[in-house]
Amino acid sequence: MCVGEAKQRDVGKKRARIGPEAMDFLHVAPGEIIQLKGKRLSCAIVWPIDEDEKNPDAVKIDGQTRKNLGVSMNDIIEVQKVDAKIAKSVVLMPVTDVVTVDKEFTDFVKNRLKGLPITEGDEISVMILGNSMEFRISKTSPKKIVRIDRSTNLKILSETVSDKKIRVTYEEVGGLITEIKSMREIVELPLKHPELFSRLGVEPHSGILLYGPPGCGKTILARALAAECGANMILVRGPEILSKWVGESEKAIREIFRKAKASAPCVIIFDELDSLAKSRSSEEGNRGETILSQMLTEMEDGGTSRIIIVGITNRPDLIDNSMLRTGRLDIVLFIQPPDEKSRLEIIKILTEKMPLVSDVDLDEIAVSTQNYTGADLASLCREAVVNAMQNNSKKISSNDFALALKKIKPSITKQIDQWYASIKDEVSNIIPKSKDETFYG
Repeated sequence: MCVGEAKQRDVGKKRARIGPEAMDFLHVAPGEIIQLKGKRLSCAIVWPIDEDEKNPDAVKIDGQTRKNLGVSMNDIIEVQKVDAKIAKSVVLMPVTDVVTVDKEFTDFVKNRLKGLPITEGDEISVMILGNSMEFRISKTSPKKIVRIDRSTNLKILSETVSDKKIRVTYEEVGGLITEIKSMREIVELPLKHPELFSRLGVEPHSGILLYGPPGCGKTILARALAAECGANMILVRGPEILSKWVGESEKAIREIFRKAKASAPCVIIFDELDSLAKSRSSEEGNRGETILSQMLTEMEDGGTSRIIIVGITNRPDLIDNSMLRTGRLDIVLFIQPPDEKSRLEIIKILTEKMPLVSDVDLDEIAVSTQNYTGADLASLCREAVVNAMQNNSKKISSNDFALALKKIKPSITKQIDQWYASIKDEVSNIIPKSKDETFYG
Protein backbone atom coordinates (compact mmCIF):
# COMPACT_ATOMS: atom_id res chain seq x y z
CA MET A 1 0.00 0.00 0.00
CA CYS A 2 1.05 3.61 -0.58
CA VAL A 3 2.01 5.65 2.50
CA GLY A 4 -0.19 8.68 3.18
CA GLU A 5 -0.12 11.44 5.77
CA ALA A 6 -2.03 11.01 9.03
CA LYS A 7 -4.34 13.64 10.42
CA GLN A 8 -3.37 15.50 13.57
CA ARG A 9 -5.82 13.51 15.72
CA ASP A 10 -3.84 10.29 15.10
CA VAL A 11 -0.34 11.61 15.78
CA GLY A 12 1.49 9.63 18.47
CA LYS A 13 -1.32 7.08 18.87
CA LYS A 14 0.12 4.21 16.78
CA ARG A 15 -2.83 4.32 14.38
CA ALA A 16 -2.97 3.34 10.73
CA ARG A 17 -6.07 4.32 8.78
CA ILE A 18 -6.99 2.32 5.69
CA GLY A 19 -9.99 2.11 3.37
CA PRO A 20 -12.90 -0.33 3.74
CA GLU A 21 -11.80 -2.47 0.80
CA ALA A 22 -8.34 -2.91 2.31
CA MET A 23 -9.88 -3.79 5.69
CA ASP A 24 -12.05 -6.46 4.05
CA PHE A 25 -9.07 -7.84 2.11
CA LEU A 26 -6.97 -8.06 5.30
CA HIS A 27 -9.92 -9.40 7.36
CA VAL A 28 -9.34 -6.83 10.09
CA ALA A 29 -11.74 -4.84 12.23
CA PRO A 30 -11.17 -1.40 13.81
CA GLY A 31 -8.94 -1.66 16.86
CA GLU A 32 -7.07 -4.78 15.68
CA ILE A 33 -3.31 -4.78 15.09
CA ILE A 34 -1.54 -4.88 11.73
CA GLN A 35 2.09 -5.40 10.80
CA LEU A 36 3.70 -2.80 8.55
CA LYS A 37 6.82 -3.59 6.54
CA GLY A 38 8.99 -0.93 4.95
CA LYS A 39 12.76 -0.94 5.30
CA ARG A 40 12.06 -2.47 8.71
CA LEU A 41 9.06 -3.90 10.55
CA SER A 42 6.69 -1.97 12.76
CA CYS A 43 3.06 -2.16 13.78
CA ALA A 44 -0.07 -0.08 14.33
CA ILE A 45 -3.71 -0.22 15.38
CA VAL A 46 -5.96 -0.24 12.33
CA TRP A 47 -8.75 2.33 11.97
CA PRO A 48 -11.01 3.16 9.01
CA ILE A 49 -10.50 6.34 7.04
CA ASP A 50 -13.21 9.00 6.89
CA GLU A 51 -15.81 8.65 4.16
CA ASP A 52 -14.76 11.92 2.54
CA GLU A 53 -11.04 11.06 2.72
CA LYS A 54 -9.02 11.48 -0.45
CA ASN A 55 -6.81 8.63 -1.67
CA PRO A 56 -8.68 5.76 0.08
CA ASP A 57 -6.14 3.21 -1.17
CA ALA A 58 -3.36 4.67 1.00
CA VAL A 59 -2.39 3.71 4.53
CA LYS A 60 -2.37 6.89 6.65
CA ILE A 61 0.35 6.84 9.30
CA ASP A 62 2.07 9.57 11.29
CA GLY A 63 5.68 10.74 11.04
CA GLN A 64 6.92 8.64 13.96
CA THR A 65 5.53 5.45 12.38
CA ARG A 66 7.08 6.41 9.03
CA LYS A 67 10.38 6.86 10.84
CA ASN A 68 10.05 3.45 12.52
CA LEU A 69 9.44 1.90 9.10
CA GLY A 70 12.27 3.84 7.43
CA VAL A 71 9.94 5.18 4.72
CA SER A 72 8.61 8.52 3.55
CA MET A 73 5.42 9.78 1.93
CA ASN A 74 4.20 7.88 -1.17
CA ASP A 75 6.52 4.92 -0.55
CA ILE A 76 5.05 1.42 -0.87
CA ILE A 77 4.84 -0.80 2.23
CA GLU A 78 3.44 -4.25 2.98
CA VAL A 79 0.48 -4.54 5.35
CA GLN A 80 -0.88 -7.69 6.99
CA LYS A 81 -2.92 -8.72 10.01
CA VAL A 82 -0.97 -9.98 13.00
CA ASP A 83 -1.75 -11.50 16.36
CA ALA A 84 0.10 -9.48 19.02
CA LYS A 85 0.82 -11.35 22.24
CA ILE A 86 1.10 -9.82 25.69
CA ALA A 87 4.71 -8.81 26.41
CA LYS A 88 6.40 -10.58 29.31
CA SER A 89 9.03 -7.84 29.59
CA VAL A 90 9.89 -4.59 27.81
CA VAL A 91 13.00 -2.40 28.13
CA LEU A 92 12.74 1.29 27.20
CA MET A 93 15.57 3.72 26.57
CA PRO A 94 15.04 7.53 26.57
CA VAL A 95 15.85 9.13 23.22
CA THR A 96 16.58 12.73 24.18
CA ASP A 97 16.05 13.27 27.91
CA VAL A 98 18.00 11.91 30.86
CA VAL A 99 15.40 10.76 33.38
CA THR A 100 15.37 9.79 37.02
CA VAL A 101 13.76 6.38 37.12
CA ASP A 102 11.75 5.15 40.09
CA LYS A 103 8.75 2.83 40.54
CA GLU A 104 6.23 5.68 40.37
CA PHE A 105 7.66 6.97 37.07
CA THR A 106 7.82 3.45 35.59
CA ASP A 107 4.21 2.72 36.58
CA PHE A 108 3.11 6.04 35.05
CA VAL A 109 4.78 5.26 31.70
CA LYS A 110 3.47 1.70 31.76
CA ASN A 111 -0.08 2.94 32.30
CA ARG A 112 0.25 5.35 29.32
CA LEU A 113 1.50 2.58 27.03
CA LYS A 114 -1.01 -0.05 28.08
CA GLY A 115 -2.63 -1.71 25.08
CA LEU A 116 -0.31 -0.17 22.47
CA PRO A 117 1.37 -2.54 19.99
CA ILE A 118 5.18 -2.27 19.91
CA THR A 119 8.13 -4.00 18.34
CA GLU A 120 11.82 -3.94 19.16
CA GLY A 121 13.58 -0.89 17.70
CA ASP A 122 10.45 1.28 17.53
CA GLU A 123 10.31 4.78 18.97
CA ILE A 124 7.22 5.84 20.92
CA SER A 125 6.03 9.04 22.60
CA VAL A 126 4.69 9.44 26.12
CA MET A 127 3.11 12.64 27.44
CA ILE A 128 4.65 13.62 30.78
CA LEU A 129 3.58 16.88 32.46
CA GLY A 130 2.45 18.36 29.16
CA ASN A 131 5.66 17.48 27.31
CA SER A 132 6.26 14.63 24.90
CA MET A 133 9.09 12.27 25.91
CA GLU A 134 10.52 9.90 23.32
CA PHE A 135 11.54 6.32 24.16
CA ARG A 136 13.09 3.60 22.04
CA ILE A 137 11.99 -0.02 22.52
CA SER A 138 15.37 -1.50 23.41
CA LYS A 139 14.23 -5.08 24.07
CA THR A 140 11.02 -7.11 24.20
CA SER A 141 10.17 -10.63 25.29
CA PRO A 142 8.99 -12.37 23.20
CA LYS A 143 10.85 -10.80 20.25
CA LYS A 144 7.76 -10.17 18.13
CA ILE A 145 5.00 -7.61 17.89
CA VAL A 146 3.64 -7.42 21.42
CA ARG A 147 1.28 -5.37 23.60
CA ILE A 148 2.07 -3.91 26.99
CA ASP A 149 -0.32 -5.10 29.68
CA ARG A 150 -0.68 -4.91 33.47
CA SER A 151 1.35 -8.12 33.80
CA THR A 152 4.25 -6.81 31.66
CA ASN A 153 7.53 -6.24 33.48
CA LEU A 154 8.57 -2.77 32.27
CA LYS A 155 12.10 -1.46 32.76
CA ILE A 156 13.29 2.06 31.86
CA LEU A 157 17.01 2.67 31.46
CA SER A 158 18.51 5.90 32.77
CA GLU A 159 20.98 6.43 29.89
CA THR A 160 19.89 7.83 26.53
CA VAL A 161 20.42 6.27 23.09
CA SER A 162 23.80 7.08 21.55
CA ASP A 163 22.61 7.45 17.94
CA LYS A 164 19.74 9.82 18.61
CA LYS A 165 18.52 11.85 15.63
CA ILE A 166 15.83 14.49 15.95
CA ARG A 167 13.42 14.01 13.06
CA VAL A 168 10.87 16.70 12.25
CA THR A 169 7.73 15.47 10.49
CA TYR A 170 5.05 17.21 8.43
CA GLU A 171 2.59 16.80 11.32
CA GLU A 172 4.72 19.18 13.37
CA VAL A 173 4.43 21.91 10.73
CA GLY A 174 1.12 23.70 11.18
CA GLY A 175 -0.65 26.03 8.77
CA LEU A 176 1.68 25.61 5.78
CA ILE A 177 -0.25 23.13 3.63
CA THR A 178 0.24 25.02 0.34
CA GLU A 179 3.93 25.65 1.07
CA ILE A 180 4.52 21.98 1.96
CA LYS A 181 2.95 20.90 -1.32
CA SER A 182 5.13 23.34 -3.29
CA MET A 183 8.29 22.28 -1.46
CA ARG A 184 7.56 18.61 -2.01
CA GLU A 185 7.14 19.16 -5.77
CA ILE A 186 10.36 21.17 -5.96
CA VAL A 187 12.59 19.12 -3.64
CA GLU A 188 11.25 15.57 -3.18
CA LEU A 189 10.85 14.66 -6.84
CA PRO A 190 14.44 15.38 -7.97
CA LEU A 191 15.89 13.77 -4.83
CA LYS A 192 13.86 10.57 -5.00
CA HIS A 193 13.40 10.23 -8.78
CA PRO A 194 16.23 12.03 -10.63
CA GLU A 195 15.82 9.59 -13.54
CA LEU A 196 12.56 11.31 -14.51
CA PHE A 197 14.40 14.53 -15.29
CA SER A 198 17.20 12.72 -17.13
CA ARG A 199 14.64 10.94 -19.29
CA LEU A 200 13.04 14.27 -20.24
CA GLY A 201 16.41 15.94 -20.86
CA VAL A 202 16.00 18.76 -18.30
CA GLU A 203 17.76 19.76 -15.13
CA PRO A 204 15.69 19.82 -11.92
CA HIS A 205 15.54 22.88 -9.67
CA SER A 206 18.75 23.09 -7.69
CA GLY A 207 17.60 25.34 -4.88
CA ILE A 208 14.87 27.34 -3.25
CA LEU A 209 14.79 30.50 -1.15
CA LEU A 210 12.33 30.73 1.74
CA TYR A 211 11.75 34.23 3.06
CA GLY A 212 9.32 35.79 5.48
CA PRO A 213 9.00 37.23 9.01
CA PRO A 214 10.86 35.51 11.87
CA GLY A 215 9.02 32.71 13.64
CA CYS A 216 6.71 31.70 10.76
CA GLY A 217 8.11 28.18 10.24
CA LYS A 218 10.77 28.54 7.52
CA THR A 219 13.41 26.43 9.28
CA ILE A 220 11.07 23.73 10.59
CA LEU A 221 9.53 23.40 7.11
CA ALA A 222 12.96 22.85 5.54
CA ARG A 223 13.97 20.33 8.23
CA ALA A 224 10.69 18.41 7.88
CA LEU A 225 11.13 18.21 4.14
CA ALA A 226 14.65 16.81 4.44
CA ALA A 227 13.51 14.21 6.98
CA GLU A 228 10.37 13.16 5.14
CA CYS A 229 12.02 12.63 1.75
CA GLY A 230 14.67 10.40 3.34
CA ALA A 231 17.59 12.68 2.50
CA ASN A 232 20.53 13.55 4.67
CA MET A 233 20.47 17.08 6.01
CA ILE A 234 23.20 19.62 6.69
CA LEU A 235 21.96 22.63 8.63
CA VAL A 236 24.23 25.66 8.31
CA ARG A 237 23.60 28.78 10.36
CA GLY A 238 25.29 31.54 8.40
CA PRO A 239 26.98 33.48 11.21
CA GLU A 240 28.49 30.29 12.67
CA ILE A 241 30.86 29.74 9.73
CA LEU A 242 32.02 33.34 9.46
CA SER A 243 35.60 33.70 10.63
CA LYS A 244 37.90 36.66 11.14
CA TRP A 245 40.75 34.65 9.60
CA VAL A 246 41.24 35.07 5.85
CA GLY A 247 40.07 32.03 3.87
CA GLU A 248 38.53 30.13 6.79
CA SER A 249 34.93 30.92 5.87
CA GLU A 250 35.53 29.88 2.26
CA LYS A 251 37.14 26.64 3.49
CA ALA A 252 34.11 25.91 5.67
CA ILE A 253 31.77 26.37 2.69
CA ARG A 254 33.88 24.01 0.53
CA GLU A 255 33.75 21.40 3.32
CA ILE A 256 29.96 21.66 3.59
CA PHE A 257 29.49 20.94 -0.11
CA ARG A 258 32.08 18.13 0.01
CA LYS A 259 30.10 16.41 2.78
CA ALA A 260 26.86 16.92 0.86
CA LYS A 261 28.28 15.24 -2.28
CA ALA A 262 29.58 12.34 -0.19
CA SER A 263 26.23 11.81 1.52
CA ALA A 264 23.84 12.47 -1.41
CA PRO A 265 20.89 12.61 -1.55
CA CYS A 266 21.33 15.61 0.69
CA VAL A 267 19.55 18.85 1.55
CA ILE A 268 21.78 21.76 2.58
CA ILE A 269 19.86 24.32 4.63
CA PHE A 270 21.50 27.75 4.86
CA ASP A 271 19.73 29.55 7.70
CA GLU A 272 20.24 33.33 7.77
CA LEU A 273 21.57 33.17 4.22
CA ASP A 274 21.78 36.96 4.05
CA SER A 275 24.87 36.82 6.31
CA LEU A 276 26.75 34.75 3.67
CA ALA A 277 25.37 36.04 0.38
CA LYS A 278 25.11 39.77 0.86
CA SER A 279 24.86 42.00 -2.16
CA ARG A 280 28.19 43.10 -3.63
CA SER A 281 27.07 46.68 -3.08
CA SER A 282 26.91 46.18 0.68
CA GLU A 283 29.50 47.43 3.14
CA GLU A 284 31.08 44.00 3.58
CA GLY A 285 33.67 44.85 0.94
CA ASN A 286 36.13 42.33 -0.47
CA ARG A 287 35.66 39.83 2.36
CA GLY A 288 31.93 39.55 1.63
CA GLU A 289 32.62 39.17 -2.09
CA THR A 290 35.00 36.25 -1.62
CA ILE A 291 32.48 34.37 0.55
CA LEU A 292 29.74 35.02 -2.00
CA SER A 293 32.00 33.92 -4.86
CA GLN A 294 32.83 30.69 -3.04
CA MET A 295 29.11 30.02 -2.50
CA LEU A 296 28.34 30.61 -6.18
CA THR A 297 31.23 28.41 -7.31
CA GLU A 298 30.15 25.49 -5.14
CA MET A 299 26.52 25.81 -6.24
CA GLU A 300 27.57 25.76 -9.93
CA ASP A 301 29.82 22.75 -9.37
CA GLY A 302 27.29 20.71 -7.39
CA GLY A 303 28.52 17.53 -9.04
CA THR A 304 25.17 15.77 -8.59
CA SER A 305 21.49 16.52 -9.08
CA ARG A 306 20.79 14.88 -5.73
CA ILE A 307 21.85 17.94 -3.73
CA ILE A 308 19.18 20.52 -3.00
CA ILE A 309 20.00 23.88 -1.44
CA VAL A 310 17.42 25.64 0.74
CA GLY A 311 18.19 29.23 1.67
CA ILE A 312 16.33 30.86 4.56
CA THR A 313 16.25 34.57 5.31
CA ASN A 314 14.22 37.32 6.96
CA ARG A 315 15.90 39.94 4.79
CA PRO A 316 15.71 38.91 1.11
CA ASP A 317 16.60 42.45 0.02
CA LEU A 318 20.16 41.92 1.33
CA ILE A 319 20.87 38.87 -0.84
CA ASP A 320 22.87 39.35 -4.03
CA ASN A 321 20.90 38.94 -7.26
CA SER A 322 23.41 36.41 -8.57
CA MET A 323 22.17 33.87 -6.00
CA LEU A 324 18.68 33.91 -7.48
CA ARG A 325 19.20 32.98 -11.08
CA THR A 326 18.50 29.64 -12.77
CA GLY A 327 20.77 26.87 -11.51
CA ARG A 328 21.11 28.36 -8.05
CA LEU A 329 18.18 29.42 -5.86
CA ASP A 330 15.82 29.62 -8.79
CA ILE A 331 12.56 29.33 -6.81
CA VAL A 332 11.50 32.02 -4.32
CA LEU A 333 8.77 31.16 -1.81
CA PHE A 334 7.18 33.53 0.69
CA ILE A 335 6.31 32.01 4.07
CA GLN A 336 3.59 34.27 5.37
CA PRO A 337 2.35 34.74 8.94
CA PRO A 338 -0.43 32.29 9.84
CA ASP A 339 -4.04 33.30 9.25
CA GLU A 340 -6.85 32.33 11.64
CA LYS A 341 -7.27 28.82 10.20
CA SER A 342 -3.52 28.22 10.29
CA ARG A 343 -3.24 29.57 13.84
CA LEU A 344 -5.94 27.13 14.96
CA GLU A 345 -4.01 24.26 13.37
CA ILE A 346 -0.78 25.35 15.07
CA ILE A 347 -2.53 25.72 18.45
CA LYS A 348 -4.02 22.23 18.10
CA ILE A 349 -0.53 20.82 17.46
CA LEU A 350 0.95 22.69 20.44
CA THR A 351 -1.84 21.74 22.85
CA GLU A 352 -2.60 18.23 21.63
CA LYS A 353 -0.79 16.55 24.50
CA MET A 354 -1.41 19.27 27.07
CA PRO A 355 -3.97 18.53 29.83
CA LEU A 356 -6.65 21.17 29.13
CA VAL A 357 -9.72 22.05 31.16
CA SER A 358 -12.97 21.69 29.20
CA ASP A 359 -13.50 25.48 29.22
CA VAL A 360 -10.52 26.09 26.92
CA ASP A 361 -11.81 27.18 23.49
CA LEU A 362 -9.05 26.79 20.90
CA ASP A 363 -11.12 28.53 18.22
CA GLU A 364 -11.44 31.57 20.47
CA ILE A 365 -7.69 31.61 21.10
CA ALA A 366 -7.06 31.47 17.33
CA VAL A 367 -9.32 34.49 16.83
CA SER A 368 -7.62 36.39 19.68
CA THR A 369 -4.11 35.84 18.34
CA GLN A 370 -4.18 37.94 15.18
CA ASN A 371 -0.64 38.87 13.99
CA TYR A 372 0.91 36.11 16.12
CA THR A 373 3.58 33.95 14.48
CA GLY A 374 4.02 30.24 15.14
CA ALA A 375 6.82 31.08 17.57
CA ASP A 376 4.53 33.53 19.38
CA LEU A 377 1.87 30.82 19.74
CA ALA A 378 4.45 28.42 21.18
CA SER A 379 5.42 31.08 23.74
CA LEU A 380 1.73 31.65 24.52
CA CYS A 381 1.13 27.96 25.25
CA ARG A 382 4.31 27.78 27.34
CA GLU A 383 3.23 30.80 29.37
CA ALA A 384 -0.20 29.24 29.96
CA VAL A 385 1.50 26.12 31.33
CA VAL A 386 3.65 28.27 33.64
CA ASN A 387 0.51 30.02 34.92
CA ALA A 388 -1.11 26.67 35.68
CA MET A 389 2.01 25.48 37.52
CA GLN A 390 2.07 28.65 39.64
CA ASN A 391 -1.52 27.89 40.67
CA ASN A 392 -0.59 24.27 41.50
CA SER A 393 -3.05 23.09 38.86
CA LYS A 394 -2.63 19.84 36.96
CA LYS A 395 -4.60 21.20 33.99
CA ILE A 396 -4.44 24.39 31.95
CA SER A 397 -7.59 26.53 32.05
CA SER A 398 -8.95 29.32 29.88
CA ASN A 399 -7.90 31.78 32.59
CA ASP A 400 -4.29 30.61 32.21
CA PHE A 401 -4.47 31.39 28.49
CA ALA A 402 -6.14 34.75 29.18
CA LEU A 403 -3.25 35.75 31.45
CA ALA A 404 -0.76 34.51 28.86
CA LEU A 405 -2.42 36.65 26.15
CA LYS A 406 -1.85 39.74 28.27
CA LYS A 407 1.86 38.95 28.57
CA ILE A 408 2.76 37.50 25.14
CA LYS A 409 2.30 40.09 22.40
CA PRO A 410 2.29 39.52 18.60
CA SER A 411 5.52 39.88 16.63
CA ILE A 412 3.94 41.00 13.36
CA THR A 413 3.55 44.76 13.49
CA LYS A 414 1.88 46.90 10.83
CA GLN A 415 5.31 48.08 9.68
CA ILE A 416 6.63 44.53 9.21
CA ASP A 417 3.44 43.45 7.41
CA GLN A 418 3.64 46.38 4.98
CA TRP A 419 7.34 45.80 4.31
CA TYR A 420 6.84 42.15 3.34
CA ALA A 421 3.71 43.03 1.35
CA SER A 422 5.77 45.41 -0.79
CA ILE A 423 8.35 42.67 -1.41
CA LYS A 424 5.73 40.03 -2.15
CA ASP A 425 3.88 42.17 -4.69
CA GLU A 426 7.02 42.72 -6.79
CA VAL A 427 8.82 39.42 -6.22
CA SER A 428 10.02 37.39 -9.18
CA ASN A 429 13.18 35.38 -9.79
CA ILE A 430 15.06 38.52 -8.73
CA ILE A 431 13.95 40.07 -5.47
CA PRO A 432 13.86 43.89 -5.64
CA LYS A 433 16.06 45.78 -3.24
CA SER A 434 14.20 47.85 -0.71
CA LYS A 435 15.34 51.33 0.25
CA ASP A 436 13.45 51.03 3.55
CA GLU A 437 16.14 50.80 6.22
CA THR A 438 13.69 50.88 9.14
CA PHE A 439 13.02 47.14 9.26
CA TYR A 440 15.63 44.80 10.70
CA GLY A 441 13.47 41.75 11.58
